[in-house]
Amino acid sequence: MNDTTITLVTGANKGIGREIAGQLAALGHTVVIGARSAENGEKTAAELRATGADVAPVVLDVTDPASVAAAADTVEARYGRLDGLVNNAAIAMPPGTDQASQLPRSIDLDTIRTVFDTNVFGVITVTSAVLPLLRRSPAPRIVNVSSRGGSLSFQADQETWGGDQPPINAGYSPSKSALTALTLQYARDLQPDGFLVNAVCPGFVATDLNGHAGHRTPAEGAAAAVRMATLPADGPTGTFSDDDGPVPW
Repeated sequence: MNDTTITLVTGANKGIGREIAGQLAALGHTVVIGARSAENGEKTAAELRATGADVAPVVLDVTDPASVAAAADTVEARYGRLDGLVNNAAIAMPPGTDQASQLPRSIDLDTIRTVFDTNVFGVITVTSAVLPLLRRSPAPRIVNVSSRGGSLSFQADQETWGGDQPPINAGYSPSKSALTALTLQYARDLQPDGFLVNAVCPGFVATDLNGHAGHRTPAEGAAAAVRMATLPADGPTGTFSDDDGPVPW
């Protein structure tokens, strides 16, 4: 059995997920790169292996329970356990839709369902599938990549936005609010078993999710998740933070 720290990162073939995988591998983790496309996953794995990283791809579509179950089986067969899970995969809006479909005045219910399917139910699906593997770890860690945009305090306080109203959407932001709330439930339920479960905000990172409009790099955005994935035994659980510290709920 592999005696290194084994961590699964979802949505790890590009953007923040790829950087999380690369930074964890640089710290000595064996990283499983979850990607919907086998080709994209292998391409990223090959590029990271060229830097000396110990990584392996696995096909994983968080919205497909069969894909998730197969990925969990692959991890079990290959490593026998899992020490860390970083739920990074997310979408802002489905392909072919626009912001109007997430405005309450013109909401499209299918759009909202699709966003929640990835950002919330996908996290539950993956976490449930690999929980038995995480229970075999002496120090299990779960990190959920959320967003300050899901902070209810942040949404309600115009001053934190420099006087500008935050973007209005009934899909992405509420999905991240739900994910952060879900993190607390996992943290409370799994704390007696030694799990540390935390949510992080990567900041406004230039990725495909926002059309590369962000001002932070993926490497900068990965830092908070990497920090929480490598917590010592006396580290916190049930928190929501970014590079500057706690993020308001």
